[in-house]
Amino acid sequence: MAHVAAVVLLLAGCAANGGPGRTTDALGSDTSGTTVTRTPGLGPDAATTRPLDGPPGAMPRRGEVKEIQATGSLPPVISSIPTNRKVVFLTIDDGWEQDPGFLAEVRARRIPITAFAMRDAVEAKGTPDPAGGPGQFVGAGKWGYFRQLRDARVPVENHTLTHPNLRLLGYDAQRREICGSSIIIRRQLGTRPTLFRPPFGNYNTDTLRAVKNCGLKSVLLWTATVQPGGKIAYQVPDKRLRPGDILLLHFRPNLARDFRILVDKIKRRGFELGNLQAYLDAATTAR
Repeated sequence: MAHVAAVVLLLAGCAANGGPGRTTDALGSDTSGTTVTRTPGLGPDAATTRPLDGPPGAMPRRGEVKEIQATGSLPPVISSIPTNRKVVFLTIDDGWEQDPGFLAEVRARRIPITAFAMRDAVEAKGTPDPAGGPGQFVGAGKWGYFRQLRDARVPVENHTLTHPNLRLLGYDAQRREICGSSIIIRRQLGTRPTLFRPPFGNYNTDTLRAVKNCGLKSVLLWTATVQPGGKIAYQVPDKRLRPGDILLLHFRPNLARDFRILVDKIKRRGFELGNLQAYLDAATTAR
């Protein structure tokens, strides 16, 4: 038993420091998305790979996350995660610009993001937001692109069918937009959304009722937006990142480049990128 304990401690020490054959970027994320296993006595060329276990991103520590208060029987509306740890969360909306370079960046560095898909954007129905300039990959892969994101451990959540201002719609119309989005995501990706992001951040009590009746758990807003060039537009007077911030990006032109700029900026400011769902689970099960 003592021998087994010693081996366990040795392996734990290797894991804490990245371990042999494992590389991480400056944010602590794996750069390859795989763990390299070497066969003793066969040299470095005999390395084989296996998928890295576990979701990407910083995970909450025990007791780190404070409780998110429920709003009666309706789903909570969340703008930030209640933590003092220097961790922020990346979310990305709509689905117009389906940049393969962005997908490769997320996959290779195992960067934790949460996508909020809007049907008309994913399927390239209509005209995308002109912010950021003309797109190169509008609707390039459609739902196939989002299946690749799903396979890269990106949760794909609900952002309505057509991106309306929900405050201008009655309950039945809101329910069609929200439930319809969940149905198509489940049909296309095999996963059921649990989070909802209202277009423009606009919602009312009917929205919360529809969200609940469509089987979604939380309404997710944001504390800062990311503009073309990776520039962060803050919603706080001191114009700086804060622990628990939720950042909003969009599937816009030059996404891969802007994303690299953003991630490097977050890293330089000493922040980690967190696994949003794990933090939400910790905050909502603290009750």
